[in-house]
Amino acid sequence: MESKQRKTTLAMIVGTRDFFPAEPVLRERRKVLAMLAGIGVEVVILPEDATHMGAVETWEDAKKCAALLRQHRDCIDGILVVLPVFAPERAIVDAIKLSELQAPVLVQACPDNPDALSVAQRGDAFCGKFSLTNNLYQYGIPFSLTEWHTVRPEDPRFQQDLMKFLGVCRVVRGLKRARLGAIGARPAIFNTVRYSEKLLQAAGITVTTVDLSEILGAAGVLRDADPKVKARLEGIQGYIQTDGAPAEALIKMAKLGVVLDDWIAENELDATAVQCWTSIQKHYGINACTLMSMYSESLMPSGCEVDITGVLSMYALQLASGSPSALVDWNNNYADEPDKCVLFHCGNWARSFFEAGSVKMSYGEILATVLGQENTYGVVSATAVAGPMTYARITTDDRRGVIKAYVGEGQITADPLDTFGSRAVVEIRDLQRLLRYIAKQGYEHHAAMNRSRSAEILAEAFETYMGWEIYHHNG
Repeated sequence: MESKQRKTTLAMIVGTRDFFPAEPVLRERRKVLAMLAGIGVEVVILPEDATHMGAVETWEDAKKCAALLRQHRDCIDGILVVLPVFAPERAIVDAIKLSELQAPVLVQACPDNPDALSVAQRGDAFCGKFSLTNNLYQYGIPFSLTEWHTVRPEDPRFQQDLMKFLGVCRVVRGLKRARLGAIGARPAIFNTVRYSEKLLQAAGITVTTVDLSEILGAAGVLRDADPKVKARLEGIQGYIQTDGAPAEALIKMAKLGVVLDDWIAENELDATAVQCWTSIQKHYGINACTLMSMYSESLMPSGCEVDITGVLSMYALQLASGSPSALVDWNNNYADEPDKCVLFHCGNWARSFFEAGSVKMSYGEILATVLGQENTYGVVSATAVAGPMTYARITTDDRRGVIKAYVGEGQITADPLDTFGSRAVVEIRDLQRLLRYIAKQGYEHHAAMNRSRSAEILAEAFETYMGWEIYHHNG
C-alpha cells in the first residue's frame, strides 16, 4: 500500500494600481513566489509581461487571469491574493468569479512604514484589504484572513498563516471529492453510527457500499500459496509483532487484505469503515484491526463499526496534518482528574501512535469472552506515546438536515494505563464542558484523533468553506 500525497498548487493574484509605485509590487510578488517555491508549492500566476507587472488591475487583466486559472482549475487547491498596495478590488474579485474556481481564498496585505507615507512611497494596502474583503463578501466568495491585518511576506507570522491556509486547502479539496467505502452493514446495536448519505453527497462526499458477504466470500476462495496472499502476509508480519498469533488467523488476514486492497483500488476510495462487531469474528474468525491499522498508517484511514462519519473525521484530520489518524472511543474517566480521560479502541490505531517496536498483535479481549480467543486475533495492542493531539468529530444531524462538527486540541499524557487494546490517557483543558457539549448535541461516542495541532485548520475549513456548523473547543 502506498500513501497518497500530492503537491499543493496555489493560484496567486497580485494587485496594483497605476498611481502607486511599481517597485513594491514586483518586490513583494517575487518574495512570495520564492517563499512558495521554498516549501514546494506549485504556483499558477500571470507572467510579469502578461499585464502590467503580471498584476490584476483592470477588467482586461481580470479576464486574462480568469482564463489562466480556468486552464489549471483541476490542479488549483487555493487562491492567494497578495496586496502590496491598495489595488482595484473589483478586478481581483472579477478574476476569481470569472475563473469559476470553488477554492479557498487567502488575502494578504503589506504594511506601510510610518516614516514613508509620502505619495511616492505609501501603499495603503491596510485600507485596500477592507475594500477587497467587502467585495468578496458581496460576491458570496468565502475567504480567509491572515492573523495580523497587514503582514510582510518574510514575517514568520505570515509563514504560519500560509502553512495553516495550505492545510485548509488540503482539507477542503479532499472533503469535497472524498470517496468513502462502507464495508458491510452497520452493526445492529450501534445506532450511534447512523448517518445520512444524502447530506454527505450534497457536500461532495460519496459513500460506496459493499456487502460483507461478498468480501468474505472472495477471501475464502483465495489459495494460501497465491503470490498476493504471500506478499500481504509478509507485509503484516513486517508491520507488527505476530508472536503467539495462530498461523491460520494470519493467513485469513492476508486473504482479507488482498480482497480489500482490490476493492479499494477498483473504487478509488480515500477511507473505509468496516463491519467488525461481530460478523467478521463469527463468520471469518479474525479481528480486522491490524488491516485497518495498516491502512490508516499508509494514509488511507480505516475505522470500525461502519462509522462512516467517524472515518470522514479521521480523513479530515489527516488532510490537515499529513499524518495518520485514529478512531477512538471517549471511553473512560481517569481517576478523579476532571481534565483527563481514557481514549480506547479494541485495537485499530495506526502504528505511528505508539513507540517504535512496542506494537504487538493480540486478540480482542472483550469479544473473546463470548466468541473465543481463536476467533478474535488481529488486535493492535499498545499505549500511545505522549505528545500533542487534535480531536475532531463530523456528524450528520439528520433531525435538522445539517452537517456539524466539533474540534479541539489536547495532550496525550504519559500517565500509567494498565489495560488492553489501543489506548491513551489524554488531557484536555475544561474537558467536562466539552463532554457536556458532546452529550447535549447528540454526538457519537466515537471521535477521531491525530498527533498534531490542527484544530484551527479544521475549524476554518469546516465553517468557512464547507458551510458546516462548528464548535471549536478552546478550553
